[in-house]
Amino acid sequence: MNTKRGELYRNSSRGKIAGVCAGIADYFGWEAWLVRILVVSGVLFGMPFLILGYVAAWFILDKTPVNKVHAKFGHADSTSQYSKSNSSHVTGEHFQSDNESIKVKTRVWQSGEPPKQAFHDIRKKFTLLEKKLQGIEQYVTSSEFTVAREINKL
Repeated sequence: MNTKRGELYRNSSRGKIAGVCAGIADYFGWEAWLVRILVVSGVLFGMPFLILGYVAAWFILDKTPVNKVHAKFGHADSTSQYSKSNSSHVTGEHFQSDNESIKVKTRVWQSGEPPKQAFHDIRKKFTLLEKKLQGIEQYVTSSEFTVAREINKL
């Protein structure tokens, strides 16, 4: 994989016990279930030191910082300027700026979404963008916008 690796954290939000396996999976770009199976298989097939390694990693590794969790899983910390000022004029819904890319996995062990799910998510994003654009067009072409613009000119 061509992605640059960051720091190794334990991901307690996706973890089953302490998030060590989920953190390792995030670091290498694998699915968490694969790392868990490898660890459990290793312990069952004669590598009990993995238990000590897991416990040591539990205490040594820091939890994933909040801003990295939000960036990875698409939670926007702030909304766009338009959404902040005019969200009630669009459709009454709150739109967040969503600039993260959809990661499609090509191998079963890689993290990401299967192509069918990625297509569904992309279609959902474009549908939301289309609704937002329609709301913007409706507001800009309304008399309310014209009146507000004239008042602001004074």
